[in-house]
Formats: sequence, C-alpha cells, structure tokens
Amino acid sequence: MSASLSPVHGSQTGPVRYFHPPAWARPNPNTNPSTTTSTHTTTPITTGPDTCPDVPIPYETILYEVDASERVATITLNRPDRMNAIIWPMPYEIRHAVSRANVDDRVHCIVIQGAGGTFCSGYDLQHYAESERGTVAGSQRMPWDPYIDYADMKECTDCYMSLWRSYKPSIALVSGYAVGGGSDIALCCDMVVMSSDAKIGYPPARMWGSPTTHQWTFRIGAQQAKRMLLTGDLINGTEAERIGLVVRAVPSDQLTPTVHSLTRRMRDIPLNQLFFNKLICNMVAEGNVTMSSAQQVATMLDGMTRHTPEGVAFQQVAQQQGFQKAIASLRADRLEERKRYQQQQQQKQKKDGEVQRPLASKL
Repeated sequence: MSASLSPVHGSQTGPVRYFHPPAWARPNPNTNPSTTTSTHTTTPITTGPDTCPDVPIPYETILYEVDASERVATITLNRPDRMNAIIWPMPYEIRHAVSRANVDDRVHCIVIQGAGGTFCSGYDLQHYAESERGTVAGSQRMPWDPYIDYADMKECTDCYMSLWRSYKPSIALVSGYAVGGGSDIALCCDMVVMSSDAKIGYPPARMWGSPTTHQWTFRIGAQQAKRMLLTGDLINGTEAERIGLVVRAVPSDQLTPTVHSLTRRMRDIPLNQLFFNKLICNMVAEGNVTMSSAQQVATMLDGMTRHTPEGVAFQQVAQQQGFQKAIASLRADRLEERKRYQQQQQQKQKKDGEVQRPLASKL
C-alpha cells in the first residue's frame, strides 16, 4: 500500500471513509481480530497496546528505536524529502509506536523528532490541496458529509493525543519547523524542547484549517491562543518559551543534549511513579477535576507511591541503613545495571564481528 491518503475504492455517491490503517495493520478476516497480517511478512503482529515491542514493524513514514541503556524510545518522523509532512499512515504509526513503548519495560520516556533537520511541516498540502475534490481526505465533493470529515480528522487527533495519554512521559524535540499539523503533534507531548531559531505556529488558521488537538488555549491561555490562531503567525523558540508554549528553547547545537538531560532525569524513576504524577497533571490540565478532587486523587496516588515494590524496597534499605544510604544504593544499582547492559552489547557486537569475518574471507 502506498503511503498516501486515498479513498477506499467504491462508489463516490455514498459515504466514503478516507483514512484507513496501512495494509499491514488492517484486521485479517481469517484470523483473530486482535491480530493483523503484514503485507511485508507472513508473521502475525498485534497492533493494540499488547504489541510485542521487539517485533519488527514495516513502518512507512516513521522510524522507531529503543535505547535500553538510556531507557528511551525514539520516534522519528521520516519523510525528510517533504519536511516530514503528514500523510496517512503517519498518524496511525505514531499511535502504534507509542503503544509499543508503553508495553516495553525498557522504556521510561518517549522522544519524538523529525528527520532531516525539521520536525514537521504539517499536512502535505501538495497532496491534499492540489488534488481534485473527492479524491483525497479533507476535501469532499459537494455537498459534503460533515460526519465523514469529523470521523477522519478525529482519528488523526486521537492518534496524536496518544502522546498525551501515553502512560510514559513524551518529549517533542523540535528543530526547523513545527507548523500546522506538525504543531498538533508537538503540543500533544508532555514537554516540548525547541531550538531557539525553530518556528512553531498554525498558518492554516488563516485559511483552510483549525488545530484539531487545540492544545493552544490549554497551554498559553485564551489571549495568547487568539493572538496565534487569529493571525496564523509563526513564532520562534525563544518567544514560544517566553509565553509558556514550550518548556525550553536552546541553541540548535544544544537541542539534543538538552532533551537527553531531561530523559536522564526520568531514567531512574520507577515507571509507576512517572505514571502517577503524569496522570494527576493531565487530569488537572484537562479540567476533569476541581481543586478539591485533584487533592483527593493526589493524596491517594501519594499513598500508592509509598507502597509500590520499589517504594517498599527503598523504605526497607532506609530503615536498615538510613535514607541517604538508600538513595546511594539506588544510584549504585542503576550504574551496575547500565554497566551490565553495555557489557552485553559489547559481547553481542564482538560475536557479530566474529560471524562476519569468516563470511568476508570467503568473498
């Protein structure tokens, strides 16, 4: 299947669903509905939250990799020739990759970035705006059916919001441009780190668009959101940090190290601790609770953190040796774990080299 948004073949007079998963992710009618069959391989793969994190997935528009020593999963938008412009199945693949990271105990944090020096230039208007009406999503023949358009775009919104609703923290590493739909993706992350000279905004607000994730008002308030969306202006990273849209804006050569410093701060924190604190922040940010209710939930979560396996183990060491020794013990255990992992990687590389050398000698 080509990596494009095209209508399902059929009558143009009836309802047409434009957005659909790539072929490898669509249910196979001859198998259990919880599995799919890849067009690239005969091995069944799951696509839900219980996806095996080590199963290779034939993504079309992203790259996915895990650095177990740093406990980071990296999603890279991978259409650099089009400045990582969005076409289907990119939204679906982002959500799928987030699900993989959520079930992978090696991962404590998700970083999403763009290939080729820019984050994402938004929806690919060369594909959508330049095509004849009725042949691509978002531009139906008239009279149009609002249900079809809503269902299609809500699917994209839900895919991007998987970063917000992820059990694990998500960070957008923004260089170049994060505009239009690209700003939707970035602002669905828990934190955004930009290079100072990168640009963010929603130019389609001037014509032909409104941000479906609408993170703007939640992040910077009504007045600043109106300033951005009623003008369609772009602002650089420095200004985005000033108004509270992003957490940090740094020179481009410090962008990756700054993100790594954040992920390392979360690397040694138990997954349940990360989840509990992200959960209460999201509840308050989404307006789902009053202050009193938030305090009640937070108090219950506080009790949970002190009775997790990690919390109990920490308290036992503190009881026997003092809390400072308990903290030092946690650090030592993590250093030893990283050392073992690095040794395993070195042994694997050495073994792979020994296998390749005899093969090379035969060539």
